[in-house]
Amino acid sequence: MNKAGEWGEIYVNRYLRDKGYEILTANYRCRFGEADIIYFDKKTLVVVEVKARTASMLATPAEYVTEQKQKKLALTAAFFMRAKKLDCPVRFDVAEVYYQDENYKEYRINYISDAFRVH
Repeated sequence: MNKAGEWGEIYVNRYLRDKGYEILTANYRCRFGEADIIYFDKKTLVVVEVKARTASMLATPAEYVTEQKQKKLALTAAFFMRAKKLDCPVRFDVAEVYYQDENYKEYRINYISDAFRVH
C-alpha cells in the first residue's frame, strides 16, 4: 500500500471513532480480497473501502471502486460474516480522502454511506 492509502486509512479510522463507532477490524484479508475497515452501525455490518487521492486526479476516488472490486468486497464481507457467525444486513461505504498537500497532513474526507449495492 502506498503512503496516501496508509494515511487515508488512519484518518478514516479516526473519523469513524470520533463519530462513536467501534471498529471491528481494519485491513481484513481473506482469500477473496481485503476490506479496509469493518464496523457495526447499530445492527448493520459496514464494510468501508478507503480511497485516497491528491488534487491532481482525473476521477473521484469512489470511481476507482470498480464493479470487480465491489464483488470482491461482497465476497470478503460474506467470508467475514461466516467466520464470525454473523447474520445481519451489510452496507458498503466508500471513504474518499482528498489531500491538499504532498505530505498527507492536510486532507478532507467525503464519506459516502451506502455507496453501492452488490446483487
